[in-house]
Amino acid sequence: MIAIGDKAPSFTLPDTSDADVAFPGSGPTVVVFTCNHCPYALAWHERVLTVASDYEARGVHTVLVNPNDAERFPRDSFDVMRERVEREGPWPAPYLRDESQEAARAYGAKTTPDVFVLDGDGILRYRGAPDADHMDEAQNAAWLRNALDAVLDGRDVTEPETKPVGCSVKWRA
Repeated sequence: MIAIGDKAPSFTLPDTSDADVAFPGSGPTVVVFTCNHCPYALAWHERVLTVASDYEARGVHTVLVNPNDAERFPRDSFDVMRERVEREGPWPAPYLRDESQEAARAYGAKTTPDVFVLDGDGILRYRGAPDADHMDEAQNAAWLRNALDAVLDGRDVTEPETKPVGCSVKWRA
């Protein structure tokens, strides 16, 4: 598990188009552990994708990572992930499969979603929820946006850690 100020581990995972995607990227990176079935992850999904789109031109890389045990939760299988992106896509960020759950364990992901903001050196600067209320779209992923703005401006993140809220990561037995 990484803490604020720690260097994040690097991983390469497959995305829904079978491309291998490495993260963190060469600039600031947002890593979101998420899934297909959790109501919290689904409620925040569009806000997270909007952030990915809004910050891409500013050099921010965003990856969405599904670590859930697909044997116990078939709606989180790689095939269903592919179907979802095909149905809803294209997405402005790759949707990656963490079959081994190694990335989720290394980051210390607790919930879906669980958001990690890394600066250009791969140092963890924010960890938590996208914003204060998954049901209030007007929140607009404010905590995530504030963290990214601070990182991009070279400032400390005012609130570097919030409680991640969502469904627990579905670990393999």
